[in-house]
Amino acid sequence: PIKDIKPLINHGHIDFGENKVQEAVFKWTDIKLNFNYIKLHMIGKLQTNKVKYVIPIFDYIHTLDNIRLAEKIANEQIKKDKRLKIFVQVNIGHEDQKNGIEVKNLTNFYNKCITEYQLDIVGLMCIPPISPNPKAFFLKMKELSDSIHIPELSMGMSEDYIEAAINGSTYLRIGSKIFGKRD
Repeated sequence: PIKDIKPLINHGHIDFGENKVQEAVFKWTDIKLNFNYIKLHMIGKLQTNKVKYVIPIFDYIHTLDNIRLAEKIANEQIKKDKRLKIFVQVNIGHEDQKNGIEVKNLTNFYNKCITEYQLDIVGLMCIPPISPNPKAFFLKMKELSDSIHIPELSMGMSEDYIEAAINGSTYLRIGSKIFGKRD
């Protein structure tokens, strides 16, 4: 809730993540008007029908995971005359239940996004399989980002952020360690 976020804003925190579009629009529209330096990150699954709401309020999208979404983002950015910084979500563990580009398709997907859609792809994102040691997945992500010369890595959440930071993450998505579990 906003009452828990305000103290962080007052202490100078700049980057915040949200994973639900409608909740973010409700919570952040007025705040971003009053604190225009705040950077809002879309870290949840993004459906194409919600992109028109995301472009005006968010500054980053961490979950680009298919070509249809890339096209929709590109078109909405033109309509709204605003470019967001975007992370490509990689299905690093090849898990059927998770979204993301398969590793073998990453280079082609990335190239299409930057050449055909002129998206500002700044990094890669992953949610590794639940594991007592996610290090191998983080190292693979670092290897992938180096191979296509993308500097940023969005990986690591409340349970594995230390390992992610040690292994090259530049953006950590820590929520429950700060705010507690969601209701």
